[in-house]
Amino acid sequence: MSARIRYAYLKGQTWLYRRNYPKDVAALLGQQALKQSLKTGDVKLARQRAAEVNVRYDAIVEGAISGATKLPTRNADAGEWSRPTEAALVKLRTALQRVEPAHYAVNARPGQTVDKAIRSYLLRRQRELRPGGFKSVRYSLELFQSKFGNLTLAEISREEGRLFLMLIEGLSPNIGKSERTRGLSLDASVAWSRNSNARISGRTQRRIWSQVNHWLDWCVCEGELESNPFSSVRFEAKVVHKPYAVPTDTEVLKWLSWQDPLIDKVLLTCLLSGMRAGEAAGLLRGDVVEKGKLGWFFHVRPNRLRLLKTDAAERMVPVHAALLPILEALPSEGPLFPGLTVNDVTKRFAVMREKLELQRPGLVFHSTRKWFITQCERTGVPEHFTASIVGHKSARSENGITYGIYSAGISDEQKRQIVDQVRLPERCSP
Repeated sequence: MSARIRYAYLKGQTWLYRRNYPKDVAALLGQQALKQSLKTGDVKLARQRAAEVNVRYDAIVEGAISGATKLPTRNADAGEWSRPTEAALVKLRTALQRVEPAHYAVNARPGQTVDKAIRSYLLRRQRELRPGGFKSVRYSLELFQSKFGNLTLAEISREEGRLFLMLIEGLSPNIGKSERTRGLSLDASVAWSRNSNARISGRTQRRIWSQVNHWLDWCVCEGELESNPFSSVRFEAKVVHKPYAVPTDTEVLKWLSWQDPLIDKVLLTCLLSGMRAGEAAGLLRGDVVEKGKLGWFFHVRPNRLRLLKTDAAERMVPVHAALLPILEALPSEGPLFPGLTVNDVTKRFAVMREKLELQRPGLVFHSTRKWFITQCERTGVPEHFTASIVGHKSARSENGITYGIYSAGISDEQKRQIVDQVRLPERCSP
């Protein structure tokens, strides 16, 4: 259970205080609540600071009530209450604003540079993130580090944030895809990007920007900064969601007929189970279990080869009848697909797609998952049933009920019936 602090809540890595004023006091002050950052992510320190802000809150409320009784009033028309003059209200609010908010000292080291702070952060995040996620964070921060690494944290202002946003807008999506462009500084990357008109999407810009801001929030929590200097910098790039394409049966048939020696079996597994590429590539022989008359199931769970995307991703998925001959030919112990990584799968699929001249936008290996979900939908399977098989986090019914809270999930027998209804386009026997 997460820690709870009265009148405070955790946003990101920082505790924030909010306490509503009584209605009459709120009317006098012209604001509904007392709000203040506690400038820490540590629960014990946040609890102590919340108590200090409570003292300030009590002083403001007491001052408002006692001050209101002494306000000069003007005579109202008959039948109306007497009301304080506007000048008197302004004077009272000004006096109450002098009840200073608590100021929390930071343990900032005067010589702490951006370069050192980023290196410390990356060392910590390397232990917490999966390789793919860490690679993304490291890329974003190293871009920032290459431009502002020699500055101290105290010298970072919103102007550096605005400059950083302007520079990353000019980056090409091809940066890092060749030996020549790997490890380039931000300035060098922008200069190289001028050779073409292609630019990274608003979505990628937002990811880079949010990862840099996450690091600055961490600096605040560590006491290296009093506040995030980029919090007031507005991100204005337009973010357009580009969903994966759903492959047609014709496209699926072309993939399978190609019978790629490296990924054909993984491709078929994902098409008939809805698994993600990493989930399928990371299967062990021990993850294939028999359930009596219901047959064989894939137990998708964390193992020594890979973790899972979410808690909901751990699940039991029936093995489709078309996969049984393939399973028999795979290794009897250890990994079912030895040496195969997600990177291998996606790159090989891209090559296969190019050779088959299937370059429709959004058509990627992950589209196999969308194909499986679409087949379930077309056979009348409820959305929350399909979600239980593919491992989606928030499966909801038509009435909006979150099944993760109110249901133990569908039975293995129901799952078997759903998977058995999925039919592949005609293809050569595996």
